[in-house]
Amino acid sequence: MSRIRARFWDPTGQRYGIPTYPWRMAPPHLLTKRQLAAEGLRPGGQGVQAQILWSSTRHGAPGVRAAYLYYRRFALPKRTPSPAQLAALAKATAARRTCPGCRTDVGYVLPRHLGTCLDCARGVAA
Repeated sequence: MSRIRARFWDPTGQRYGIPTYPWRMAPPHLLTKRQLAAEGLRPGGQGVQAQILWSSTRHGAPGVRAAYLYYRRFALPKRTPSPAQLAALAKATAARRTCPGCRTDVGYVLPRHLGTCLDCARGVAA
């Protein structure tokens, strides 16, 4: 194990307070929220059970980054939205796609910095 990976190896949680693993070395029964969602699950009220730490050299966000892990066995199925919730989401999405200048549904979410569709921002007649 490299020195950098060994820096984040703490499966007992003595150094970081909760079990900590390096990138790609977490046990298979611990999953991130995104991994749970891909399996149709949600954390279901359980707290963070462990974490993954890694060093980042990404521009604008250098330093140590973290991903929190949850037990698969305590996860619950994702909730299904009601028809009324789906209708409300569709209405909100349609409002974000409707240009206030030409009053058409442009098929994409309008850029907030423009406030109108790209054609209206350029001055092109629709």
